[in-house]
Amino acid sequence: MGFASPLAAYLLVAALLFAIGLAGALTRRNAILVLIGIELMLNAANLNFIAFWRYGPHPNPDSLTGMMFAIFSIAVAAAEAAVGLGLVISIYRHAKTTDLDRINRMKG
Repeated sequence: MGFASPLAAYLLVAALLFAIGLAGALTRRNAILVLIGIELMLNAANLNFIAFWRYGPHPNPDSLTGMMFAIFSIAVAAAEAAVGLGLVISIYRHAKTTDLDRINRMKG
Protein backbone atom coordinates (compact mmCIF):
# COMPACT_ATOMS: atom_id res chain seq x y z
CA MET A 1 0.00 0.00 0.00
CA GLY A 2 1.82 3.09 -1.22
CA PHE A 3 1.01 6.63 -0.24
CA ALA A 4 1.45 9.65 -2.46
CA SER A 5 3.33 11.47 0.30
CA PRO A 6 4.56 10.80 3.81
CA LEU A 7 1.98 13.31 5.00
CA ALA A 8 -0.82 10.94 4.00
CA ALA A 9 0.70 8.16 6.12
CA TYR A 10 0.98 10.44 9.15
CA LEU A 11 -2.58 11.66 8.69
CA LEU A 12 -3.84 8.08 8.47
CA VAL A 13 -2.07 7.14 11.70
CA ALA A 14 -3.40 10.27 13.41
CA ALA A 15 -6.95 9.53 12.22
CA LEU A 16 -6.75 5.96 13.54
CA LEU A 17 -5.34 7.19 16.86
CA PHE A 18 -8.11 9.78 17.13
CA ALA A 19 -10.78 7.18 16.31
CA ILE A 20 -9.45 4.79 18.95
CA GLY A 21 -9.40 7.60 21.51
CA LEU A 22 -12.92 8.72 20.61
CA ALA A 23 -14.26 5.18 20.82
CA GLY A 24 -12.56 4.72 24.18
CA ALA A 25 -13.89 8.00 25.56
CA LEU A 26 -17.48 7.30 24.44
CA THR A 27 -17.80 3.62 25.31
CA ARG A 28 -15.94 3.29 28.60
CA ARG A 29 -17.68 3.64 31.95
CA ASN A 30 -14.55 4.11 34.05
CA ALA A 31 -13.57 7.78 34.46
CA ILE A 32 -9.84 7.05 34.21
CA LEU A 33 -10.28 5.18 30.91
CA VAL A 34 -12.30 8.12 29.55
CA LEU A 35 -9.38 10.42 30.42
CA ILE A 36 -7.00 8.05 28.63
CA GLY A 37 -9.22 8.23 25.53
CA ILE A 38 -9.13 12.03 25.64
CA GLU A 39 -5.34 11.94 25.93
CA LEU A 40 -5.16 9.71 22.83
CA MET A 41 -7.23 12.24 20.90
CA LEU A 42 -4.91 15.07 21.99
CA ASN A 43 -1.88 13.03 20.89
CA ALA A 44 -3.50 12.54 17.48
CA ALA A 45 -3.86 16.32 17.20
CA ASN A 46 -0.19 16.73 18.16
CA LEU A 47 0.81 14.27 15.45
CA ASN A 48 -1.18 16.33 12.93
CA PHE A 49 0.54 19.55 14.06
CA ILE A 50 3.99 18.05 13.59
CA ALA A 51 3.11 16.32 10.30
CA PHE A 52 1.66 19.48 8.73
CA TRP A 53 4.62 21.50 10.00
CA ARG A 54 7.11 19.08 8.41
CA TYR A 55 5.29 17.94 5.26
CA GLY A 56 2.88 20.81 4.62
CA PRO A 57 2.62 22.75 1.34
CA HIS A 58 5.18 25.37 2.45
CA PRO A 59 7.66 23.69 4.81
CA ASN A 60 9.93 26.17 6.52
CA PRO A 61 12.54 24.58 8.79
CA ASP A 62 13.27 27.95 10.40
CA SER A 63 9.65 28.42 11.46
CA LEU A 64 8.73 26.34 14.50
CA THR A 65 5.00 27.00 14.48
CA GLY A 66 4.04 23.32 14.37
CA MET A 67 6.40 22.51 17.22
CA MET A 68 5.09 25.40 19.30
CA PHE A 69 1.48 24.31 18.76
CA ALA A 70 2.40 20.76 19.78
CA ILE A 71 4.25 21.90 22.91
CA PHE A 72 1.33 24.14 23.89
CA SER A 73 -1.07 21.25 23.32
CA ILE A 74 1.08 18.95 25.47
CA ALA A 75 1.03 21.55 28.26
CA VAL A 76 -2.76 21.80 28.03
CA ALA A 77 -3.04 18.00 28.08
CA ALA A 78 -0.85 17.81 31.20
CA ALA A 79 -3.03 20.37 32.97
CA GLU A 80 -6.17 18.51 31.86
CA ALA A 81 -4.79 15.23 33.17
CA ALA A 82 -3.85 16.78 36.52
CA VAL A 83 -7.25 18.41 37.02
CA GLY A 84 -9.11 15.35 35.71
CA LEU A 85 -7.28 12.93 37.98
CA GLY A 86 -7.80 15.29 40.92
CA LEU A 87 -11.54 15.28 40.22
CA VAL A 88 -11.60 11.48 39.87
CA ILE A 89 -9.83 11.06 43.23
CA SER A 90 -12.21 13.51 44.91
CA ILE A 91 -15.28 11.80 43.46
CA TYR A 92 -13.93 8.37 44.42
CA ARG A 93 -13.51 9.50 48.04
CA HIS A 94 -17.18 10.51 48.21
CA ALA A 95 -18.91 7.98 45.94
CA LYS A 96 -16.49 5.02 46.36
CA THR A 97 -16.64 4.34 42.62
CA THR A 98 -15.17 5.60 39.36
CA ASP A 99 -18.06 4.23 37.27
CA LEU A 100 -19.57 7.20 35.46
CA ASP A 101 -23.04 5.67 35.32
CA ARG A 102 -23.20 5.27 39.11
CA ILE A 103 -22.11 8.84 39.83
CA ASN A 104 -25.40 10.67 39.50
CA ARG A 105 -25.07 13.67 41.75
CA MET A 106 -22.63 16.53 42.03
CA LYS A 107 -23.35 17.73 45.56
CA GLY A 108 -20.65 18.63 48.09
